[in-house]
Amino acid sequence: MARKDLRNIAIVAHVDHGKTTLVDHMLRQAGAFRDNEVVADRVMDSNDLERERGITILAKNTSVRWKGVKINIVDTPGHSDFGGEVERTLMMADGALLLVDAAEGPLPQTRFVLSKCLERGFPLIVVINKIDRQDARPHEVLSEVFDLFCDLGASDAQTDFPTVYAIGKLGQCKRELEHELTNLVPLFETVLARVPAPEGDPEEPLQVIVCNTTHDDYVGRLAVGRIVRGSIRQAGEVVVLGENGKVTKGAVKALFTFEGLKRVNAESAQAGEVVAIAGLEVNIGDTIADPQRPEALERIVVEEPTIKMKIGVNTSPFAGKSKQSKFLTSRQLKDRLEREARKNLAIRVEPTDSPDTFLVLGRGELQLAILVETMRREGYEMQLSNPEVVTREIDGQAMEPVELVVIDVPETYVGVVTERLSTRRGRMVKMTNPGFGRARLEFQVPSRGLIGFRGEFLTSTRGTGLLNTMFDGWTPWGGPMMRRPTGAIVADRAGVSTPYALHHLQPRGTFFIVPGVEVYEGMICGEHNRPNDTDCNVIKEKKLSNIRNHGKDENVLLASPRLLTIETAMEWIDADELVEVTPEAVRVRKKVLAVNLRDRREDAIEQAQAVE
Repeated sequence: MARKDLRNIAIVAHVDHGKTTLVDHMLRQAGAFRDNEVVADRVMDSNDLERERGITILAKNTSVRWKGVKINIVDTPGHSDFGGEVERTLMMADGALLLVDAAEGPLPQTRFVLSKCLERGFPLIVVINKIDRQDARPHEVLSEVFDLFCDLGASDAQTDFPTVYAIGKLGQCKRELEHELTNLVPLFETVLARVPAPEGDPEEPLQVIVCNTTHDDYVGRLAVGRIVRGSIRQAGEVVVLGENGKVTKGAVKALFTFEGLKRVNAESAQAGEVVAIAGLEVNIGDTIADPQRPEALERIVVEEPTIKMKIGVNTSPFAGKSKQSKFLTSRQLKDRLEREARKNLAIRVEPTDSPDTFLVLGRGELQLAILVETMRREGYEMQLSNPEVVTREIDGQAMEPVELVVIDVPETYVGVVTERLSTRRGRMVKMTNPGFGRARLEFQVPSRGLIGFRGEFLTSTRGTGLLNTMFDGWTPWGGPMMRRPTGAIVADRAGVSTPYALHHLQPRGTFFIVPGVEVYEGMICGEHNRPNDTDCNVIKEKKLSNIRNHGKDENVLLASPRLLTIETAMEWIDADELVEVTPEAVRVRKKVLAVNLRDRREDAIEQAQAVE
């Protein structure tokens, strides 16, 4: 049985191709806001980190009504590190809008999200966005998208996709390039015509697949999911079918559906609807079922993590000194990480030999950095090891992950980028020149080689290059690989840094601190010019006496320091170093703080480069 009054769609695309901006205009034109209502841009990016970075991190649900039909929309992230969000939220949809930039064309994450949609048998509507760009090439991009469908083994019905040309930021679109631009009516009509109505018999026993969990200040934990079959009502008795056959009885304390950006209280809901349910202890992937005939749905499975990092209790001399710090113990850290792993299927937490350190596995450095930044804002203190790749053994041979890297750079920087990637074992597999003075290069690079590469890439292309990556399988372990060619400038005593000391140490390298910053023995204050570490006195003061100096005092001029964020610090550190994260500061330090107990840098790195 199909519900003609309902459609469920997901919006998928590569990062920065305009998904959230298009959803803004869909909500506006469908009348989700009052005429005089003040609405922020990218209204779906609701948390602070999303607004600061301009990217979607968490998948969100909303809905619009068009000609009496309710369209439930799932806005998904486009960054490859948050691919797990896309995989689990596709369970809530029956079709997808695939957005592609009219100039950049299909990129690695476009391939990833499209392959997931094709696996689920979705009909797709291709939206070629940003057709107003000066370097737009909609005809060529459309043929590239068609080639991608063929590469991924799409069925005949799926390759017969409708195309809509749009300018998402203006809320305009058209069916053919020759037509005049109008509002989003052609897009809404295409969705109603091509996305099938959800199937499911409301009379059958209840089955709800839980795809997300969220929190409400009034009713507590909410399970967000789709009713696959049957009906659900408030105060109704249900059972939760968890992992490993675990069964928990419960009752629906509150039931909500999505109307625009709001959750609306509902007495009942039928098959096909996306709902939020309060009052149940559930995890993502669980099935909410009828207590009389409980039948579990297949659990959501996401791809394996490729990056791991150790997160431990902060052991530096400054631990607990920040007034904003609330959570310092290993028990609090463990609880918070396990809570995150239950909420985010792409993250795994494992114990280590040390009771106060935990191994966190994820999809990429950005995903782990976002997790640490979120925890830091909640008042947690911790220390991080350098990110490493997850290895696995296949047929008795150690294997490491390899990534497909797509680089878009001005032609003048092709040589520089190729040289930099070749030192990291990159192998060029394709090179094209779409015109406009830019070239597109494709490389296969071990994931290890990309740790810390983004900063170097932006520096070597003067900020004009675009770099995108996608997991591309496994390759035999390639042996040791150089991480950072330079050493560190390390403080050899505790105190407060002075302009006088930093001025005289300037020729040795680049500093991460400014004068007047508290330092401790073993804290890294900068990057050395040479491959070895150097221990320096950064708190030295000029001795003042009553004897007049011959000549004039030299003027202290300091270069601007390189201030580290969590991401840049994680990328910069090597195997014998840690990042200390507190609510007020991000510092880098040596694992062994005492100068007389520390190994030489070369020895420490050599030990860490063996396969675990």
